[in-house]
Amino acid sequence: MKKTVGNWVDGERFFDRDDDLLFLKESVQDGTNVLLTGQRRMGKTSLVRELLRDLRANDDTSTLFVDLEDARDPADAIVKIVSEARNSASLWEKVTQWLGGSLTQLVAEASYAEFKVALRAQIHTGNWKDKGDAVFETIAGKGDDQVVIAIDELSLLINHVLKGDDYQISGKGAGEAREFMAWLRRNCQMHRDRITMVVLGSVGLPPILRQAGLSATMNTFSNYELRPWDQQTASDCLAELATTYGLDLAVEVRRTMCQRLRACIPHHVQQYFDAVQRRLRLAGRTRASLHDVEEAYDNDMLGTRGRIDRDHYEDRLKLILGLKAYPLALEILARTARAGVWTAKDQLAYEDELQTLGEGGATTMSLVLDLLEHDGYLASHEDGYRFESGLLEDWQRVSLGLPPTRLNEGGR
Repeated sequence: MKKTVGNWVDGERFFDRDDDLLFLKESVQDGTNVLLTGQRRMGKTSLVRELLRDLRANDDTSTLFVDLEDARDPADAIVKIVSEARNSASLWEKVTQWLGGSLTQLVAEASYAEFKVALRAQIHTGNWKDKGDAVFETIAGKGDDQVVIAIDELSLLINHVLKGDDYQISGKGAGEAREFMAWLRRNCQMHRDRITMVVLGSVGLPPILRQAGLSATMNTFSNYELRPWDQQTASDCLAELATTYGLDLAVEVRRTMCQRLRACIPHHVQQYFDAVQRRLRLAGRTRASLHDVEEAYDNDMLGTRGRIDRDHYEDRLKLILGLKAYPLALEILARTARAGVWTAKDQLAYEDELQTLGEGGATTMSLVLDLLEHDGYLASHEDGYRFESGLLEDWQRVSLGLPPTRLNEGGR
């Protein structure tokens, strides 16, 4: 097993998740459209790409992976679907028949980018629904063969349609988002025997739809949450990585690393291993001590490298919450990091502060907490909300000038 920090993995680099993979495979084979949720860096993209690889290799199923991160409107989404069909020989044969004329000739001569530009000129705001319907009809075909389409970052597209560049939901944006989600829902139902969809993304779609009152548009999808690894699985992953790179990570060392992370998000597990390996390489050693893993955590995971990752997390928060609610989220995270818990009493007191300042109260607070819980920052407990991830909690504490939590704190 090799390190793959920051990128999706499949094949031999895909670790564990056998139960998740089996559930998803059974679901799509039964024709169930799936909304895959889970906090950032959990490995959703890797899981879905491995699912598609498995379906192609073992079940001769046609698959399509569509990334909408750069899409800005529904027409862009249709162009992306058509363009990505080039990666599937069976689907591309169908699509080229639909394209016809000059575009078919362009396919053979133009680059991928040139083809997308030419296609975008023919699919626009006024005709995207009709063109999209035709594309789905073409992909579905007339036979009984199943097509599985994975749509990544649908949440970012819907968020952009809703809010544009000013982070504010507009009436026009809400109308366009509703129209697109209704179109997607209708095509799922129309082609339910031939096309199955899996929707995923780096930020949660349900909170975005709830902001705009569009939750009902996802009722054709079955939700499946991808959870962090348990500590034994994370330890096993560290052991395999250590074997690959010729390191000695004793059981106690691996246990301490997992306890530090608390929520063993796959990306963070590999990131932590990378930090420990780097320190050992500089020291010319192969055996890691408890001191090594503590130094790697404090100086690397919570240092400059960690701040870059933390900034990316917060950029996503700002993107979804907007300029008004985003500071509330940061304040809630900061107060939770200081006290260790965010109680109902804390919430009421903060709502009163916001109402006094004219900055929103219970409604805004509910929206923010909904997103923080959905995206894995905080988890609900009997006494209130607490950080689920030790790393995310310590990022906040260090940014406030506080020391990291000790291993006997915060449920560790």
